[in-house]
Amino acid sequence: MKFFRVIDQIIEKLSTWTLLVSVLGMLTLSVLAIVLRWFNFTLHWIEPFVRHLVFLSTFLGGVLATGRGTHIGIDILGKYLESIHSDLLYNWIRRVISLASFLTLTWLIYASYNFLLVELKYGKPVFWGIESGYLVAIIPFGFALIAYRFFYLFISSFNGRRAC
Repeated sequence: MKFFRVIDQIIEKLSTWTLLVSVLGMLTLSVLAIVLRWFNFTLHWIEPFVRHLVFLSTFLGGVLATGRGTHIGIDILGKYLESIHSDLLYNWIRRVISLASFLTLTWLIYASYNFLLVELKYGKPVFWGIESGYLVAIIPFGFALIAYRFFYLFISSFNGRRAC
């Protein structure tokens, strides 16, 4: 169990720092693009690069929210069970949700991997000569990180830790 916790902590730290760098990069490059327009100068690679940084940041935000249990969810039943102090049933519902999310994300990883293969075969260069297929790799990678976090929440819930 310690091994899974260490991996989860590494994912948390790397996601946090990568998200920070991505957001700062988006802000810096967006301001640079605006300033350069004042001088009638354009770097054509900035806008697609910023778009992909936004895409990356979305997945990293999902990774962080999943680990902290603040991802989007309607938790009326969970709040009710918490209020009547039915912790056992509440924990089982959280386990089912974590497992269902993990299985759904596993399917999404498979689907996005197939999309990645199509992009690698038929994609075109987007900026700096980087093929679109390599940039689309953000999707299965992001889903895999989120899936791992749900998997960790599921297995850690049996170790006396509260899931989500």
